[in-house]
Amino acid sequence: MKEREVRVFYKEYLNGNEMPDSDRVLAEEAVVAASGAYAPYSHFMVGAAILLDDGTVVRGANVENAAFPSGSCAEKTALSWSVSNYPARRPVAIAIAALSGGKLTHEPVPPCGNCRQMLVEEEQRHGKPIKVILAGKEKILVIDSAESLMPLRFTKSNLK
Repeated sequence: MKEREVRVFYKEYLNGNEMPDSDRVLAEEAVVAASGAYAPYSHFMVGAAILLDDGTVVRGANVENAAFPSGSCAEKTALSWSVSNYPARRPVAIAIAALSGGKLTHEPVPPCGNCRQMLVEEEQRHGKPIKVILAGKEKILVIDSAESLMPLRFTKSNLK
């Protein structure tokens, strides 16, 4: 038997003023995206903003459905839009923010496992990391790669 350890390194900012401008602006775009979510059941509105390598920003919001779990996550919505509409562009960073009761959540909200897997697939497809910015009212976390959020991910080699 072998024992192994998994670690995640991230930067933690107490406010957006400490962050590089590009990260702060992308986090703000995620908050704007969240305000457009359709969440009549959970009232938990999530937004994602993806920065592409040409400077384009793509937004997505969660869309709920009465036939749960037929809805779509904000990250999945934004990533699907970027792949479909900008197939030659590479995602450089994604910011995620959530609103509850119309206000930014105190703690940052990380992507679900499905969305983490989708982000890792994009990293693998392009051979470059995607920075993940998780925005909350009390702190903002910045992770250098989506792969860090899913160390035991499903890969092509699992299919062999």
